Amino acid sequence: MIRLFFLLPIVMCCVWWWYLNNRNYSLKEGLKGFIYILVFNTVLVLFFVMMIILTH
Repeated sequence: MIRLFFLLPIVMCCVWWWYLNNRNYSLKEGLKGFIYILVFNTVLVLFFVMMIILTH
């Protein structure tokens, strides 16, 4: 399961890109959303890695 965590930010960024295209926003206007997605996923992965280390 942990090996599939790289898919989460890819899927979320694709959905965000799709949303921006449908609302006629540019990628530059949606850059903050991509940053939020990457930060959220980084925190999520770090949390799960920490839990694996602590419970192992």
